Amino acid sequence: MPEKKILADYIRSIPDFPKPGILFRDITTLLQDKKAFRKAIDQIAAPYKDKKIDAVVAVEARGFIFGAIVAYKIGAAFVPVRKKGKLPYKTNSVTYDLEYGSDTLEIHHDSIKPNEKVLIVDDLLATGGTIKAVTDLVKQLQGEIVGIAFLIELTELKGAEKLTEFPLLSLIKY
Repeated sequence: MPEKKILADYIRSIPDFPKPGILFRDITTLLQDKKAFRKAIDQIAAPYKDKKIDAVVAVEARGFIFGAIVAYKIGAAFVPVRKKGKLPYKTNSVTYDLEYGSDTLEIHHDSIKPNEKVLIVDDLLATGGTIKAVTDLVKQLQGEIVGIAFLIELTELKGAEKLTEFPLLSLIKY
């Protein structure tokens, strides 16, 4: 990756996807460049290397790409959060509002122990609803959220305003 090229240069913008008026930020172009992908993972992991994180929590599907690798890099466990009915064991769940309707996320009830230090990782922060639901799940399990990290933050959607009680890291802001 040329030194002058920044991570945002690897994000493809697709107008009117998935519907008219939306400018979709496609991360697959960053994932396909091995140097840019490595740089993104390294930059997400770096601030947390010495924080003694016990678990990295991430939401399917794109959050898994970043969360699992960050967990490996910082020596933490990886905890998946999935949509309702996708986890095979006893779960805690939270239902949250979407623009049209609602959704439910689940986490295994024994995946985080009380007072364990947790980092939440996802690819993108938009309105903040999904990640706020994830913070609620971690709180149900009495985990201590030490930070939330994103590859991209869409600042005009003000998702960070729902997460003010936590330290946030966003590598790319639009």
